Amino acid sequence: MRIQLLLANDDDAPGLVRLREAVNTRLVEKFGPGFWCMALTEHGALSAVRQAQVYVARHRGEIAATLALAARKPWAIDLSYFEPRLKPFYLTNMAVHPEFQRLGVGRETIHEARRIALTAGGDVIRLDAYDVPAGAGPFYAKCGFTEVARAEYRGAPLIYYEMLLNGSK
Repeated sequence: MRIQLLLANDDDAPGLVRLREAVNTRLVEKFGPGFWCMALTEHGALSAVRQAQVYVARHRGEIAATLALAARKPWAIDLSYFEPRLKPFYLTNMAVHPEFQRLGVGRETIHEARRIALTAGGDVIRLDAYDVPAGAGPFYAKCGFTEVARAEYRGAPLIYYEMLLNGSK
């Protein structure tokens, strides 16, 4: 399925909440409840859309996937584990609706995030993933991200990943 990421707007808040609820339900079914299930309220979704670069991919009017891509470092990423870069981008809050998982939508979403970061002059995309069975680390590795380090933040085990862009070294 070919997707295109577009910037989210206030009208997308309810759809972002529905997407997160569907993903959380699937995670609980498969792995049980845990810190990897992040609740999202409509107020929280509105706040994220207004403060960050939240992107969505739609299928028949519904949000099939989302992520945030920003030049500002998220709180859980410790830069001491990464080599300095001129223009890093940080991928957070990626989610693919369970109906579209294992169909290439996640890979397409990463491909689009890469395109967006390159267009903006980015030289690397960084992220963290939970280092638990419910974490998406293996997915990111399959998409071309390289593991940089393992760390813990507020009791949650994390794996830091990065993807160099446009031949940067």
